[in-house]
Amino acid sequence: MSAHPTITSSKSLKQQYDEQGYVIVPGLIPPEQFKALETASERVITRTRTGQWPHRRTVGRQFPPYGDGDPDSWGVQHVMHPDLGEPAFARWYTSDALVGVVQELLGALREDSCLYVVPGSHKTPRTPAQRALSSTLDPPTDPLTMPGAVRVSLRPGETVFYNNNILHCATYDAAAPRITLHACIGEARGGPTRARNILQHGLRWMKEPPFADTLDARGRAMLERIVRLQESVGGEVGYSLVN
Repeated sequence: MSAHPTITSSKSLKQQYDEQGYVIVPGLIPPEQFKALETASERVITRTRTGQWPHRRTVGRQFPPYGDGDPDSWGVQHVMHPDLGEPAFARWYTSDALVGVVQELLGALREDSCLYVVPGSHKTPRTPAQRALSSTLDPPTDPLTMPGAVRVSLRPGETVFYNNNILHCATYDAAAPRITLHACIGEARGGPTRARNILQHGLRWMKEPPFADTLDARGRAMLERIVRLQESVGGEVGYSLVN
């Protein structure tokens, strides 16, 4: 198994990302932001697990609608919502460090080895064996049975950027504490498909003044673009698992 690509090697970040479909950036979260993000995440996790924050991702569903039937959560939604009162997230998601890289993000605040990817699969058709293992929503017994799969292990402060077309999945150990920030950054040129990927999560609150008031100039510019994208498609954008 080859070593994970990082920007410390001789190849550029873009070269590695284009070739492998993902790349790890060490130390992207600066020390002065790390602790604030960690403590904010712990508070948000507690509020979600105790039912004080209803916006969560439930096990067995990659995309909405999630529903409230499953008590097990694998993610917290809308962490920049002003009602949460946690400005650390907006500061990080609109920061120079993060926006400068501009692709899919997983930022680890603790050790995290839940992600599995197939390097290079973002630019090639799935093989018959890969298709057989990725054509349903059933979770794999062992993600490494996927031909070509590798496990991505992150240390605190490391960030992995990956192409959303890469074959990937995740498994979680309920006994292992996990705090990982996950964001999606892309281009408005994707049109309706791009709109659905973002807006299916329900972002009406982002158009209200209290949220814009939490953002700096760059954050407000990013917000304006996502609002224009919403208005450009008109009406309901639907869900990825339905459309």
